[in-house]
Amino acid sequence: MPKPRSAFLAAAAERGFIHQCTDTAALDLRLKTGPVTAYIGYDCTADSLHIGNLTGIMMLRLFQQTGNKPIVLMGGGTTRIGDPSGKDESRQLLDDSEIARNMAGIRKVFANFLTFGDGAGDAIMVNNADWLDELRYIPLLREVGRHFTVNRMLTLDSVKLRLEREQPLTFLEFNYPILQAYDFVELARRFDCELQMGGSDQWGNIVAGVELGRRTTGRALFGLTTPLVTTAAGAKMGKTAQGAVWLNAERLSPFDYWQFWRNTEDNDVGRFMRLFTDLPLAEIRRLEELADAEINEAKKVLATEATALAHGRAAAAAAAETARSVFEGGEAGEEALTQITLPREALAHGVPAFELFARAGLAASNGEARRLIKGGGARINDAVVKGEMQPVSLADLDPQGRIKLSAGRKRHALVAPG
Repeated sequence: MPKPRSAFLAAAAERGFIHQCTDTAALDLRLKTGPVTAYIGYDCTADSLHIGNLTGIMMLRLFQQTGNKPIVLMGGGTTRIGDPSGKDESRQLLDDSEIARNMAGIRKVFANFLTFGDGAGDAIMVNNADWLDELRYIPLLREVGRHFTVNRMLTLDSVKLRLEREQPLTFLEFNYPILQAYDFVELARRFDCELQMGGSDQWGNIVAGVELGRRTTGRALFGLTTPLVTTAAGAKMGKTAQGAVWLNAERLSPFDYWQFWRNTEDNDVGRFMRLFTDLPLAEIRRLEELADAEINEAKKVLATEATALAHGRAAAAAAAETARSVFEGGEAGEEALTQITLPREALAHGVPAFELFARAGLAASNGEARRLIKGGGARINDAVVKGEMQPVSLADLDPQGRIKLSAGRKRHALVAPG
């Protein structure tokens, strides 16, 4: 692909955001002629987004920084159905009050990443329930449904996955791609939106919207996806044994969020800085060239910059200072520690000791945690950990309902079920 000439695509390519595009050359030319409006949609299945959503959020941020207008589409309507993409089974259906509560929580996330307002380049947030709730079934089938063949819909990854694994796909879910495509056309009509962005798992749905726009209105719409971000070890980004890494402070404290980034694998530091911080590329190249113990300084920069975006500069600085005083300065007092909260269900099943020590920030990686345990330097409730796979469970809770982790004599953390 020739090097893009538009500011957005050039920056997005340099930072690693681009996976697929319906027509890169045409989109690049369109972006060169003036500002473009683009959207990403988010269903309201929880009261916070998580790190799995962060690539798209950062792409919207970059889109706005390069002079364009982002739309955050809240799926107040589509959440009632549930996106089958990447799912082995149907999502639990939520009632309207749960959807509204989740939407309010998600709104908080975007206030830290985008500038909202009434200006030409200001972000806006809209709810697809505003038009989906007004649709009538027969007119929808005649005006929209006739542009979708069952043959084509059966080729969508979201459908193929269920069929190949012999998992049921409800007729309700089968309609989801049609409604997402309709969203794109409606946003084009209402807000002159020309571009839909999303994760690579949304490619089929995005292309369906581009084609629906061409068939029903004759206008050129575009689709752009980000790659699935995995760690150097091959794990899906943001997925841990303890659950999702949430973006809202009510779900995950800024300190724990900082620690997640601090525990990044060495080989991921530069790539994650490009995707999840605003650091200049020259500075990122300098930091990723650090080696051995110095790479830990780059990890701290990554952690602080990523946390500053999600929770503010003051919270990021406080988290960095807490980590320094506890893990480097030898302060073991409980007042200096933020409790690490794990889902009770995870502790009920048991978490391998090495994963828990890495999650708590007492080791920079799973490999370092394994070495710590093999060397006899790890203790749980002051008892030496016997093996890296030793399960840590609810049975290890002390009378105060916590688990004390120690790495050596001066580094400690507290774990509590949530």
